[in-house]
Amino acid sequence: MAKRRVMLKLSGEALAGDKHFGFDDDTIRGVAKQVKAAVDEGVQIAIVIGGGNFWRGRQSKEVDRYKADQVGILATIMNCIYVSELFRIEGMKTKVMSSIEIGDMAELFNKDKAVKAMQKGTVIFCAGGTGHPYFSTDTGVVLRALELECDEILLAKAIDGVYDSDPKTNPKAKKYSELPISEVVNKRLGVIDLSASAICMENKMPLLVFSLEEKDGIVNALKGKTNGTKITV
Repeated sequence: MAKRRVMLKLSGEALAGDKHFGFDDDTIRGVAKQVKAAVDEGVQIAIVIGGGNFWRGRQSKEVDRYKADQVGILATIMNCIYVSELFRIEGMKTKVMSSIEIGDMAELFNKDKAVKAMQKGTVIFCAGGTGHPYFSTDTGVVLRALELECDEILLAKAIDGVYDSDPKTNPKAKKYSELPISEVVNKRLGVIDLSASAICMENKMPLLVFSLEEKDGIVNALKGKTNGTKITV
């Protein structure tokens, strides 16, 4: 496995497992073991976790967008704190760095500190998205990946790739093995939001979409053997 630096985006919903809410420790430990195997081979890894296992941004019709997004930001911080602790229990060094400083729970994100830590084998958890409402976790993922000079963004989802339509409602939906990000944007395929897609295009940041439920999916993705979808720029 080539030594490189990657950003891994984990779906909060996927980490909830069959419970669909909160955390499934067995699922998280499975992810931790795969990440540890990669780190042990010299791969530098930063992680962003969505907040969907606690809060979907538009799930309340009464709370306005500004406040709803703030709740989502806090959900990602909770996820990073919890998951990083399970990673630590599995034998890894971890550090939670957030877009907003919260006492001793998460220090303020700093590129230089994060890079130095990753170079020493520490897994960096980037919490809190951009720290601002009206931006999704997707935008936070891309920004942090660029700031940390990652080679690629790996998107571990509850679905095994990118389809031309929703496979849950269309049994004939076609899965792409590879496609350019311009097509993702033009066809509104919903891999990441439009602002994040535009930043990827402008900065030529490739992505790989795969299922978190795939056996050894993260290890396979790092080796380029995933059954998911490669998004080129």
